[in-house]
Amino acid sequence: MATEVMQKKHKAYPEYKDSGVEWLGDIPTHWGIKRIKTILVKNDGGVWGEDFDDNGTIVLRSTEQTIDGNWCITEPAKRRLSAHEYTSAVLKEGDLLITKSSGSTLHIGKTSIVTKEIEALNCCYSNFMQRLRPHKDAVPRFLWYVLNGELGRKQFDYLSNTTTGLANLNSEVIGNVCATLPLIEEQRAIASFLDRETERIDALIAKKERQIELLQEKRSALISHAVTKGLNPNAPMKDSGVAWIGKIPAHWEVRKIKSLATKIGSGKTPRGGSEIYVDSGVMLLRSQNIHFDGLRLDDVVFIGPEIDMGMSNTRVQPQDVVLNITGASLGRSCLIPEGMGPSNVNQHVCIIRPRQKDVLPYYLYATICSNPIQSQIFACENGVSREGLNFQQVGNILTTLPLDINEQAKIVEYLNHETERIDMVSAKIKESIYKLREYRTALISAAVTGKIDVRGAT
Repeated sequence: MATEVMQKKHKAYPEYKDSGVEWLGDIPTHWGIKRIKTILVKNDGGVWGEDFDDNGTIVLRSTEQTIDGNWCITEPAKRRLSAHEYTSAVLKEGDLLITKSSGSTLHIGKTSIVTKEIEALNCCYSNFMQRLRPHKDAVPRFLWYVLNGELGRKQFDYLSNTTTGLANLNSEVIGNVCATLPLIEEQRAIASFLDRETERIDALIAKKERQIELLQEKRSALISHAVTKGLNPNAPMKDSGVAWIGKIPAHWEVRKIKSLATKIGSGKTPRGGSEIYVDSGVMLLRSQNIHFDGLRLDDVVFIGPEIDMGMSNTRVQPQDVVLNITGASLGRSCLIPEGMGPSNVNQHVCIIRPRQKDVLPYYLYATICSNPIQSQIFACENGVSREGLNFQQVGNILTTLPLDINEQAKIVEYLNHETERIDMVSAKIKESIYKLREYRTALISAAVTGKIDVRGAT
């Protein structure tokens, strides 16, 4: 679909020829195909120096490159370099830096360009990166689009080797990557066109992502109000006795989670690391699978029955509430759905099993998602232990609820209806973001391979 839209919007070149590369197809008649090594004056690895030094030279690392080839430099490493190391690896505007070793295929081959701002840092680059310095017949920005697009990344993925368990690139492999190469002025025109178009697309994506953030804020506020104030705006209120909760309906109570649960505990990670995971078996839920809008199982892992036998206390049941208690996803929670197959959790996930005669599972899950409980979670984590929450802290979290299960059920029904509407809108926006990103990728690929003619495009 993205390709069809793009081809309707942009014209093709008047004439094409066979590129001689099967997976590339035809290219404009006046274009050429060259190995990267033929258009470089430098293709060399980086340095790391002797030790960290607050007064040393900034040495950029692959972790400071984003997947899409931009920079995210917040706490740069400063290293003690010899004069020779500095001279050999100091960066200049227009240099291209490629991640050549990574445990993730998403990161292998990501390419960032050195800007004027980066050059002004008088910095070098680490030995996990490779520097390319194009000669005068190649525009660095055009080459950046080639290497970060499908044309470059697919070749990096294919040419990299995994003999050490990591994907690896080296100067020879990188040098043998094929690049399309129009004349220098046309390279500049294509790079300028892509700068304009991708900036416009990225701005639209950012606007849509902000819409999703606002919807999530609305969702959170909706839940928080329902589980602390109820649905009746005219209900008599009383002081909860807790300053950050404030007033609650007069017939409600403030309870500790441990009084509403028959189990508060977490799982464990089996010994052996990732090598024990199998293609199918019993699911092992990790913190990355736990999200406020439900379980995400696209990257779930499995363990075999022999390992599962030793993890009986870590098995979740339908209607359990699961809560992330460590790491960057601290506080994320969801409800285990009915019909869920056998599943365990690791030690980063806490199982809260509701005492259903006192609280409905969805109601308890909703309260954990609410702002008052999220605030308690982070207050505990920051005030007591930066490692995360322990079971005692989880059990002592305060929540508000009506004692009448029927009233809880009405709140659950209301929240299901309202959050479903918000989630549907969010899903549509996410789909449009996906299509924009798909279009962006296709546009770059088409422009740098000559499938569309953007010369003179406005």
